[in-house]
Amino acid sequence: MRQLYILYHYLIVNILYYFCSGIREGVIPLLGAIIGDIIGSPYEHSFIKTEEFPLFIEKSTFTDDTVLTVAIADGVMGDRDYSKSLRQYHRLYPDRGYGDSFSLWASSETSKPYGSFGNGSAMRVSPIGFAFNDLESVVLEATRSAEVTHNHTEGIKGAQATASAVFLARIGKTKREIADYIESSFDYDLTEPIASVRKWYSFDPTSHGTVPHSIRAFLESKDFVDAIRKAVSLGGDSDTLACIAGSIAHAYYRHIPDRVVEEAVHLLDDRLRSVTQEFCSRFCVLL
Repeated sequence: MRQLYILYHYLIVNILYYFCSGIREGVIPLLGAIIGDIIGSPYEHSFIKTEEFPLFIEKSTFTDDTVLTVAIADGVMGDRDYSKSLRQYHRLYPDRGYGDSFSLWASSETSKPYGSFGNGSAMRVSPIGFAFNDLESVVLEATRSAEVTHNHTEGIKGAQATASAVFLARIGKTKREIADYIESSFDYDLTEPIASVRKWYSFDPTSHGTVPHSIRAFLESKDFVDAIRKAVSLGGDSDTLACIAGSIAHAYYRHIPDRVVEEAVHLLDDRLRSVTQEFCSRFCVLL
């Protein structure tokens, strides 16, 4: 049975690679965000303040960050009714750590947004950076995906900045070019090193308290895993910090170690894997 289990997950991972890459250097959209979420999940509220920690432990799991990232991906592939897609996935996965305001909204009959400036709009937006082919479209669609819930200026800005960073990384811009665009367009300060931020940072679920530091973690990193470690080491909303940093790092580095992919993918259920696979088949980036 153990051998069959290993074979099953080996086939799942390789099917994802087959659909999304076609060649060795293809980028698999969504996996960077999902893996960041899973790795960060057991360290939320733990304030570990170190880059030395196990990537996967018994408590590692996917959270609302993964669920809503897949929901946005599903919405992109469908009618782009993000409100409907977000509600549907909340119903399918009701106990994945959603914020109280989001859960109230998703469970209600109202379609009105609730003025959030939290980091939820940024954590779920990465599919848009992969699915659209010019920066103007990315920013406009990121706005649409955010404003169904996070219609506060900061909530919208966080989604725009994250999607833009993913897109710019995906099309081969340098880290300096990405940082310059984000700082000039969104008035984020990306200059403080992670080692310095780590000394004072605490749990901050706001968009402006999460997105700039997630981007900084990517900017300082030397590879995908290093970006995740730096994001988690801030000791805050670790799954969301790592989800955002991971989505940008994956688009930029175009590689995640096989062992990391395998560990993460087997924690997803069939539905999440299926939607991820379908999104990959439509929007994979061949480099």
